[in-house]
Order: sequence, then structure tokens, then C-alpha cells
Amino acid sequence: MPAAKDITKKSKSNLAFTLLSLPKEARHDMITFYAFCRIIDDIADDPHQSVEKKETSLDQWSRSLEKGIASPQLNPIQPDIFYLIQKYALDKNHFLEIIKGCKSDIYSEQKFGSWDELKQYTYRVASCVGLIAIKIFGCTNPLSEIYAEKLGHALQYTNILRDVGHDLKNGNRIYLPHQEMIRFQYSERDLVGRVYDGRFIAMMHYHAERAETYYREAQAAISPEDKHALRASEAMRKIYFNILQKMKADNFQVFTKEYKLSKLKKFYHLLT
Repeated sequence: MPAAKDITKKSKSNLAFTLLSLPKEARHDMITFYAFCRIIDDIADDPHQSVEKKETSLDQWSRSLEKGIASPQLNPIQPDIFYLIQKYALDKNHFLEIIKGCKSDIYSEQKFGSWDELKQYTYRVASCVGLIAIKIFGCTNPLSEIYAEKLGHALQYTNILRDVGHDLKNGNRIYLPHQEMIRFQYSERDLVGRVYDGRFIAMMHYHAERAETYYREAQAAISPEDKHALRASEAMRKIYFNILQKMKADNFQVFTKEYKLSKLKKFYHLLT
């Protein structure tokens, strides 16, 4: 557990921040689960490791989960992950999907032709995180699974829009679907060249509208009996929705600006 706490503390992420709202036991277990997500993501993003090395590391995690045999030599927290799976009767496939999503990031040629292709990615790296989290939160209503899936798409979509410039710096990664770039007559060359014009602004507003739809659908799936259990997730929804609104109001100057909320505003969304 100390290792998981260190990983979570160092991340300084919005998710780690919202865990403050959880009861002690759920917070403890979510810290462990978040550490797993961080470890898998860090393997995929490690600039000092070859693609082959990353593949090997991620495949080892997958095989261990599939076989149901903990391998502490992979990482000290792995036995704790197996404990969580047993404790909450978690679906191992959700963990495997998270690994698949992160694994796809190690290939420089990764591109998304359509929203359906990108949606599969956002499901893996975000919706599956939510589907595991709601079990740890103690949700019981089946509607909460819809909530987790929809919110996962919304949060990851917001991340993608916010990080367009950052992802270009990080190996020229492009997550915006090619079909919709064509729709707005905005090319990959334009994106790599950081062309900021009316086409780009219109395209980003189009994506934002789709993300907003997922936020609304997630909110509509909140059940009365699970509302309190979803407090941390709701803080995430409010924080990222507000980041999206900041970008919209500023016409998505994502090549030159970093969009985030102040700690005060984050606390406000955590408490309301």
C-alpha cells in the first residue's frame, strides 16, 4: 500500500484529488486501483523503453491477470490488485481492456479513422476504469454501469481535446478521428503544423458537443440509491465539464494554453 500511495500522491491528477471524498476503506482500495492504472499508463508512455520492452511488460500483466496468478516481481502492488478483484468480484476483463487501451498508445502509427474507433479506445482507457470504480464505491443499481460507461467517454474525450497540443509534442500522437478532420477540411498536416483557424475551431466545437452529450447521458443515469456512492465520480464530472466549458469559451487555444481549474474550484465541486 505505501507504494500505491506514493504513486497516487505523485500523479497530482484530478482523479486522485476526488478520492478525498471517499470513506476510508473505499479510498484505500481506490488508491490501489489508481496505482494500477498509473503503472500501466506509465509503461506505455515510458520514453526510455523500446516498443518491444513495453509490449513484453504489458503482456506479462495481461497473462498474470488471465491466469489468476499474482506475480509480485512485476510490481509490488500486483497481489493487492488480485485481492481487490476477489473482494469486489471485479470483472478481470475490465482490467485487460485497460491494458489493451494503453498498449495501443505504444505504437506511433496509431490513428483513429472514425469516432467508433476512438470510442473503443475511450471505453478501454476510461469507461472500464469507471466500471471497476463503481464496484469499489459500493454502487448497486445497474444504471450506474451506464453512468460509468458514458462518463468515461466524456472524460477521456475532454482529455483528448485539452491535450491536442501536448499529444503532438509527445510523439505526434493524434487522437482526433480522421473522418471528422476531413469533414472540416482540416488535414493531419494542418494539425501537425498547429494551424489555428476557423476550420480547427469549428471542428473542436463539434467534438465538444459530442462530449457534452455523454456528460448529459451520464448525469441522467444517476440513480437515487447510488447518488452518494458516486460523489467522487460526480466531482470528476463537474471538474472536467467545467474544463470543457473553459476551452469552448476560449475557442480551444490548445496549441498554446493549458486548461485546468484552480484548487479552490476543485474543492467547490468536491463539496457540492
